[in-house]
Amino acid sequence: MKIGVIQASSQTGKNEMIHDAVKLYANGHEIVNFGCFEDEDECYSYIEVSLMIGLLLNSKAVDLIVTGCSSGQGMMLSCNSIPGVLCGYIPTPPDAYLFAQINNGNCVSLPLGEEYTWHGKDNMYETLKDLFKEPFGQGYPRSEAARKLKDTLLLKEIRRRSQIGFVEFLDRLDEDLIKKILLKHNVIDYAKEYSKDDDVTKWIMDHTS
Repeated sequence: MKIGVIQASSQTGKNEMIHDAVKLYANGHEIVNFGCFEDEDECYSYIEVSLMIGLLLNSKAVDLIVTGCSSGQGMMLSCNSIPGVLCGYIPTPPDAYLFAQINNGNCVSLPLGEEYTWHGKDNMYETLKDLFKEPFGQGYPRSEAARKLKDTLLLKEIRRRSQIGFVEFLDRLDEDLIKKILLKHNVIDYAKEYSKDDDVTKWIMDHTS
């Protein structure tokens, strides 16, 4: 599995900590850190970052995104507005574990602006530890795994049927918003190079040539 790390610019100071924790607990997986970094010229809101997350996931350049913003809620809500993204809010270790085992989504959002004393850092590490401690999508509790997995598949099918295609979605967005996300060159270049979706690849090429 290829895992991307990216969070809103309001929490650039937490980027290295998130990356280190994911790298520690997502053992055996490839980790790609997209920022947002403190030395970048542009600042990106959680809404702009959620569009980048959609691009990375819909292109299939990465399989899972670990993200966050000050509350974690805004990023989760914005990501869930993007076709092809199923994002869970994981403020605690049990939330992380249950999302991975039951909901089996492709994105998680951390609260990064609250309680970041030593306890906040420890909680985040324990949260990511529980996220990755077992393979995703096994169902929980195990005695109800078959029913839980069936419901998860049904949820994903309902979401798929209720959403338009990702490229059509991008084409409906404000032009200035598109121009802004195209300025995040490490995301755009990575999606362009590793995209496995022909439609997304064409969209990127058309907008960066």
